[in-house]
Amino acid sequence: MSMIFSKKNKKKPVTIGFYNLENLFDTTDDKNTFDDDFTPAGKKQWNYRRYHKKIKKLSSVIAQIGIEKSKLPPVLMGVVEVENKVVLSDLVNHKNLADFNYGYAHYDSPDERGIDVALLYQKKEFELLESKTYPLLLSRPSGERDYTRDVLYVKGRLKGELMYILVNHWPSRRSGKDTSEENRLKAAELVGSIVDSIQLEDPSAYIIIMGDFNDDPTNKSIKQTLLSNTSLHNPMEGLLAKGKGTLSHKRTWHLFDQIIFTKNFFDKSDTGFSFRYADVFNKNFVKIFKGKYKGTPFRTYVGKWYKGGFSDHFPVYIYLNKE
Repeated sequence: MSMIFSKKNKKKPVTIGFYNLENLFDTTDDKNTFDDDFTPAGKKQWNYRRYHKKIKKLSSVIAQIGIEKSKLPPVLMGVVEVENKVVLSDLVNHKNLADFNYGYAHYDSPDERGIDVALLYQKKEFELLESKTYPLLLSRPSGERDYTRDVLYVKGRLKGELMYILVNHWPSRRSGKDTSEENRLKAAELVGSIVDSIQLEDPSAYIIIMGDFNDDPTNKSIKQTLLSNTSLHNPMEGLLAKGKGTLSHKRTWHLFDQIIFTKNFFDKSDTGFSFRYADVFNKNFVKIFKGKYKGTPFRTYVGKWYKGGFSDHFPVYIYLNKE
């Protein structure tokens, strides 16, 4: 009987995902942040109906990621561009996700727009042991601090296996790719130092680094800086080489959303996890279906015009086999 049982339960894949939710704001004005556009009286005319439509759409996407193989949506799901705990609670408690009993790790970041990063986790599958944030300290040309998102650190047990997860939303390219690159290099150095400190304490640690890096896998911040740690592997570089992306800018695909991990996920062991494959979740229903932007992410707004879509990014995910 035991042999039959072990064969049946061998290689049950789990899904781990990441999704930039594109300005998931509630409708209330926060006096401490620049969220005025996303209020009923603001430029976006962001109201209760539009907010709840977005919650419904985003939760429907998360509920479908990875279910072809693992039969469950992601056991771990990094998200960025969330305003606060209110929107996270509304997201995980929506009927599309409520049955999966998601908890979340979240802290208010110093970002001036008030957007944060978070990790959703299925409580049945993941035991949260510790979480904290690491601030990314940047300066403006004037010398003043340039406030941006923290790096979220989460330590826990996924199906009994100890794992460390780092959720990121690196500085944008708004001021131009080259002029803003220095800030992303600093972000890469910060994440590299966190990885070093984990590995100093636990050389065989399972580490997953996920986020919207605002750089492609081939850019300096990722390929030369973060991956100078040779224990790390980035499966997203292969996806980019095949022409896959998570967002489109000026008719060019970029793969800013990535999940990077330590190479011990390739080890086949009786107790641990092994990497199966990575992909972009780009089903037709999350795409614009006609016009000049056909095939790109169906977003909530284009400029000031409300379109009622999901996000300006596609999610990404990886499958892990549990031996």
